[in-house]
Amino acid sequence: MHCSEGISLYRLPSESKIENCIASTPETRSICNDPGVAGCEYTRRLCHACRKVLELSPIALNEKETVVVNILRGGLNYGLRDALADAYGWNTHTTCFISAQRARNSADSEDWHITENDYAKVYFPEVASLVIGDVVATGTSLRYALQELLRSALEQRVRLRSILFFTFGGSKASDILEDIDRQCRELFPGYEKTVLVFFEGCFTCAEVSTPLSVRLTGTDLLRWHATMAPEFVESQYSDPAYPLERCTIYDAGSRAFWLKDYVEDVIGYWRQNLQFAEHGMTFRQLLEERFPSLDPDRFPADTDLKKLAVRQIEMMERML
Repeated sequence: MHCSEGISLYRLPSESKIENCIASTPETRSICNDPGVAGCEYTRRLCHACRKVLELSPIALNEKETVVVNILRGGLNYGLRDALADAYGWNTHTTCFISAQRARNSADSEDWHITENDYAKVYFPEVASLVIGDVVATGTSLRYALQELLRSALEQRVRLRSILFFTFGGSKASDILEDIDRQCRELFPGYEKTVLVFFEGCFTCAEVSTPLSVRLTGTDLLRWHATMAPEFVESQYSDPAYPLERCTIYDAGSRAFWLKDYVEDVIGYWRQNLQFAEHGMTFRQLLEERFPSLDPDRFPADTDLKKLAVRQIEMMERML
């Protein structure tokens, strides 16, 4: 669809009625590759990436009808209110909020439920185009939030025109938005379009059966057998730590708003890799496990997993 130095936007082939795209930018590549990009720097870069996509006009929007929906708290990271203002010079577009936090039914369960869903400030103009951003792994929070938005739109007798959704996420995002698109076409006459924009790739969500030494099921978004932008794949060769990261985003909420938990999570992963290295695992072996399609010969021949793990741990410790 579009390729330039600042952004590439690809449309994924699909028989679905929704448009699935992958956007690649220097900002989102740095977020996915470097866990040291956190706090305000993380949210600023993500906002800039969203602005770049909006400047390509992947969907028709106008100021009076556009509603930014912040799914708390992860949706705040995308900075879509500012991104729209910067992309189009707007000032009066609407912003609303809905809380939807997921939790496991038990410590070892793969079943999730919604908690912390008491807060909502949802209001729409008579005709509304929704612009939303959130991380999507299992899709539990997304499905709940979107169904609540449709319910509110019906109660307020609003006509929904379109949905534009940004994500670091996996295939569940597409599945859920396809279902929501079908409902919108049935419920709102004249509904036009749903566009899903994946940043850097449609990543694989870790499952119990995923053959990795370390993974958080239902949480980690993996490079392993994912569909990724060519720019993102090429960027993995810039640093041998990049393709080994446990998740392309880790916990997006704590990464922005509570760095202590986020940093400890990343350090914990690299300490596991350090233990693997001390028991004989090599960089090549871990690379083959986590990103088997990469060419190991393109990395420095002397890349040492133990030294790499120590470097990453020390880098994250400095953030504390």
